[in-house]
Amino acid sequence: MEKNVIFFFLICCIILYVTSAQLRVGFYKSSCSRAESIIRQVVQKRFDKDQSIPAALLRMHFHDCFVRGCDASILIDSTNSKSSEKDAGPNLTVRGYEIIDEAKKALEAVCPTTVSCADIIALATRDAVTLTGGPTYNVPTGRRDGLISDVDDVDLPSPSLSVMDALHFFTAKGLNLNDMVTLLGAHTIGVAHCGFFQDWISNFGGTGKPDPKMDTTLAARLLRICGTKSRPLNKDPTVFLDQNTSFVVDNQFYNQIILKKGILQIDQQLGLDRSSAPIVSRFASNGNAFNQNFANALIKMGKIKVLLGNEGEIRKNCRVFN
Repeated sequence: MEKNVIFFFLICCIILYVTSAQLRVGFYKSSCSRAESIIRQVVQKRFDKDQSIPAALLRMHFHDCFVRGCDASILIDSTNSKSSEKDAGPNLTVRGYEIIDEAKKALEAVCPTTVSCADIIALATRDAVTLTGGPTYNVPTGRRDGLISDVDDVDLPSPSLSVMDALHFFTAKGLNLNDMVTLLGAHTIGVAHCGFFQDWISNFGGTGKPDPKMDTTLAARLLRICGTKSRPLNKDPTVFLDQNTSFVVDNQFYNQIILKKGILQIDQQLGLDRSSAPIVSRFASNGNAFNQNFANALIKMGKIKVLLGNEGEIRKNCRVFN
């Protein structure tokens, strides 16, 4: 009888843990009721001065989730003895860390050691997307911060990959083709350094010429901006990924792909590959469909390998482990 009681108690505890240790909308309603409004105010303040910040936050969120999961490991600073994700090649152009710092400082003053850095990234990204005219959506919260950040863990899809090769990275994270085409729609805002597409516009396939599939007028303009020689990152010119509505989250990115005006090779491939082209066409003709899918894809991405319950920690400073 006593064993049965103990067994029943253990089962109840497991069920209670599984039930409580889940992402949910309004996670901080009782523990830090002002959490989301504080983050929103910080993002709004920065956006008022710099309308390019939504693209930075989207990129940060993606680069964080696609390594160890959405655990804010990208925020950790390197030390003399250990290089963190932040110092990996693909992350050297990630920016916006100070926005997360500012939000964290404000939250610690009101609700110490309560709101995770991982949740701050997800919420700040949501708010930034909305400010650029994109969809408004609810973000399930309750993520915990990771305890590992290793430069060697960073393996992100290259902008020169084919659609199928890029898709392998997404399916490994539980995302599908529609999710990938949708998430790459984040290129509706932001810029790319010439180094990310230099070969495509100046020496495609070793021909010494641009890819013939690219719009010739665009290729000529990019060559004038970028030249044919690579430069150090701090001297490498940038161009808008969306040549039309560069600061607005909308479906114009997909219309440009159809016109063969994608800046990155992977972007243009989306419109040419028969598996992804129908999705591109649907989003190009239906902005509401893109908005809805974009919100859903960001929510789905934000759930990749999250830490919950007693896993990880709640950092006091997003740049260092407790």
